[in-house]
Amino acid sequence: MQSSFILIVIVAYFLLLMFISYFTSRKGADNDAFFRANKSSKWYIVAFAMIGTSISGVTFVSVPGMVRNLDMTYMQMVLGFFFGYLVIAYVLLPLYYRLNLTTIYGYLEQRYGQRSYKTGAWFFLLSKIVGAAARLYLVAFILQSLVFDAWGVPFVVTVVGIILIIWLYSHKSGIKTIIWTDWVQTLLFLTALVLIIWQVMARLDFSWGDTFRAISESTHARIFVFDDWASTQNFFKQFFSGMFITIVMTGLDQDQMQKNLTIKNLKDAQKNVVSYGLAFAPINLLFLSLGVLLLIFAQQNGIVLPEVSDNILPVIASQHLGQAVLGIFITGIVAAAFSSADSALTALTTSFCVDILEMKKTENPDTERKNITTRRRVHLFISIIFVLIILLIEAIGSDSIITAIYKLASYTYGPLLGLYFCGLYTRVKPIDKWVPYVAVAAPVICFVFETVMKQVLGYQVGYELLLVNAALTGTGLWILSLNNYKPLTLNP
Repeated sequence: MQSSFILIVIVAYFLLLMFISYFTSRKGADNDAFFRANKSSKWYIVAFAMIGTSISGVTFVSVPGMVRNLDMTYMQMVLGFFFGYLVIAYVLLPLYYRLNLTTIYGYLEQRYGQRSYKTGAWFFLLSKIVGAAARLYLVAFILQSLVFDAWGVPFVVTVVGIILIIWLYSHKSGIKTIIWTDWVQTLLFLTALVLIIWQVMARLDFSWGDTFRAISESTHARIFVFDDWASTQNFFKQFFSGMFITIVMTGLDQDQMQKNLTIKNLKDAQKNVVSYGLAFAPINLLFLSLGVLLLIFAQQNGIVLPEVSDNILPVIASQHLGQAVLGIFITGIVAAAFSSADSALTALTTSFCVDILEMKKTENPDTERKNITTRRRVHLFISIIFVLIILLIEAIGSDSIITAIYKLASYTYGPLLGLYFCGLYTRVKPIDKWVPYVAVAAPVICFVFETVMKQVLGYQVGYELLLVNAALTGTGLWILSLNNYKPLTLNP
């Protein structure tokens, strides 16, 4: 009965997305609509949709679960997020709009050269496809456990089905459709979050005042860590990591910036970034508060929690809070996951077509038809890659997907941060053909550094690895430019 109910919820949700796709693709399914939504998006629509893209299904289950081991210290990183968004709004966006870019990595070609441009694009493709697949894996795993295991459906069929749904509603108009589906999905998952908190409060017989006191007095209410420099949860590590992770995972990420570049002018795009940046603190505080409430609920009812923290919310929602909460939870997590995955799939297609295949806007109808055919084949190919990576993640496993994603970002986005920082704020002009080697060497050295620090000095390297990675990349670029100095001609 439970699995049938969940399947009905998913089918209804899929039909809603197809309805939106139909209406958004009626007046335009060309490449300009797919890549840039014809530059016609409203900033306040994009801002709300961006919340769903950035939060993802991983946040929906991982952030409440991490409270058990890390308390509410994740808020230190969230506070850093906002300052990262200010850098994006007032440093990166003016650059992107002035250059009228379809993908943000076009800047690297103008600043350094063709090899650097391709390097930036390939690092994005690697980072995003693995990170997005990891986010989607968690949702596929939950749906498999709650629904399809009972029917004997293999995990690979579940994964293919999810990717097929996303492909069906996104393949025609791309970002033009995604902005509106993500808007709806953001509304649904925020509503689900509030309703789940309300239902847990009702089961605990808590008023809003009782809830506030219970959370603030909990042993898991700790937010700030100033006294342990070796801890990965130290405030300064978390805050500055949050700031720079936002800069690289949003400002230097085609997936996140593609929606911003659909807005007609820079001023409105800046309003968009600052407004949804402000929204992250209260939203993540709600997720962490839900995590505390779930621990209180489990303790009062003698519930044995699963060993994997990511499973705490799914287990309690499916087994202890009733059918209504289960339906709300499934709607919320699917909405959060799809809003992240569909955007990533579209951005990956855009970057591969524009950056790797060098597809350009054309007025020739025959060329445009060929480009549309190529773009649709790329879209399908990347969908297949998604499936393969999710199956690989299933074979490897991870206790906390969100931690794994941020760790991956430290390795793969570090070279991008180094490239952009040196491009914007230094006069280095490296020999372009050697830049890819520097970008690959920096993460390798970081891995050795992290291993040595842990085994020899007992120091646990956290997300600050991103800054080390960027610094190594910058140093390599400086060395390559010693005999190739030219004045900086492209100002931010």
